[in-house]
Amino acid sequence: MSRFLLVVPPLTGHVLPTVGIGRELAARGHQVAWTGSEPVLRPLLGPQAEILPTGSRLFRAQGGHGLAAVRSLWEGFVVPYARFTAKALDQAVQDYRPEVLLVDQHTPAGALVAHRHGLRWASLAPGAMELGRPFRALPRVEQWMEDQLRGLWQRAGLPAGEFVDPRFSPELVLALTGPALTGAEPFPAHYALVGPVLAERPADPGFPWERLEPGRRRVLLTMGTLAADVSADFHARALEALARCGEDVQAVIAAPPQALGRLPERAVAVERAPVLELMARGLLDAVVCHGGMNTVGEALSHGIPLVVAPIRHDQPFVAAQLAAAGAGVRVPFDRVAPDGLAAALRSVLDDPGYREAAVRTGADLRSGGGAHTAVDRLEQLAAAPNRRNLLV
Repeated sequence: MSRFLLVVPPLTGHVLPTVGIGRELAARGHQVAWTGSEPVLRPLLGPQAEILPTGSRLFRAQGGHGLAAVRSLWEGFVVPYARFTAKALDQAVQDYRPEVLLVDQHTPAGALVAHRHGLRWASLAPGAMELGRPFRALPRVEQWMEDQLRGLWQRAGLPAGEFVDPRFSPELVLALTGPALTGAEPFPAHYALVGPVLAERPADPGFPWERLEPGRRRVLLTMGTLAADVSADFHARALEALARCGEDVQAVIAAPPQALGRLPERAVAVERAPVLELMARGLLDAVVCHGGMNTVGEALSHGIPLVVAPIRHDQPFVAAQLAAAGAGVRVPFDRVAPDGLAAALRSVLDDPGYREAAVRTGADLRSGGGAHTAVDRLEQLAAAPNRRNLLV
């Protein structure tokens, strides 16, 4: 059996998919540990998970839209987080002595440590943006991003002539999506599009299940955990839209209390909702979200159509693919009025074609194999010959 170290950023949507992968690895007899921010990881992974902490620090919020959002992500999080965790990751590798690292694309320091120690590593792509070259038409942007990574490579003391983009393992890239949401672009053989990885999450004893009224269609409104800085106005428009959808619709809203104003009648508002449980129990008929890969993949896996209002990063691409598949409606985040959003919601609720497309698209995503296929590929990587493990 092998030892696997999962390197993840302190972002809920990036940690949750690794829960299923970690459980599948453990079920097959492998040793599994995570490394990252203990205060973030522990509530998500549970008390039994082995966590090698890298320390915790607040980083600047990711703001803006378009290229401004990309710059904010890299300068405000990706690069400083890599610098902050570099020494702790190196120590974690020396202490745990893994044979394979699974490295989230937003934690390039994990790939740099693996390269320095001659360890095999796989990339985990939780979103769609880093799968291809979204900025191929903007070579200066691509060059700027490569310069940031080369700077981290140099800071790690690695030979310039051996540079490998730490977002893309040359041996295995696990992508939590599928052809239905990536378009027709072909991928190399070492890319495994495994689809969403869904795993049971800790129960939320505070959710008011008794307030879910039978006989009504339910719409979940969630804009993710990182959009609070820009979504307040959208929340106001969305609440008004939900109020106009009719008496047969009940809203379930996951948002910080300060982001919400007057709620629609019968609405249930909580800071965090048990999204997967609501979906698995058949209690949702539609989802309104920002187009994040996790939420979209979870909804489609359960055959639930969506209305998406993409904000930044890979969300516009995911929204476009979702609309092309017929499994949802895309609306402009900045400009959609309550009437327009209400009309989009009534469309996905009333037109059975959207749900039928969501079921088909979800089946396509699930055909990737999820955690089972991901671990198959990780085991193949661990067993591959000619490993150059300098820790042995």
